[in-house]
Amino acid sequence: MREIFDADQRLVILRCLNQIQGYSANDSILNDVLYTFGHNISRDAVRTHMRWLEEQGLVTVQKIGDRTLVAIITERGVDVATGKARVDGVKRPGPGA
Repeated sequence: MREIFDADQRLVILRCLNQIQGYSANDSILNDVLYTFGHNISRDAVRTHMRWLEEQGLVTVQKIGDRTLVAIITERGVDVATGKARVDGVKRPGPGA
């Protein structure tokens, strides 16, 4: 069951990054977006997802100051967010996404 939630949360992050100007957002914004999609998780969990997505080559992550992380979607991340590519561990978007 945990894998289902993780995969959906990662897709939400990628779709958010793909839709916003600059294709980037910090961990606080991503946490708020996840909450609006029904995922009430910790900022630490968001950061863990950001680092996992970075390991898969779907985002790059920059550290700003002592604690803030900023994710920037990669071309491969856009392909996964739009359903053109698949990565195990990220939910596949539905038709028309």
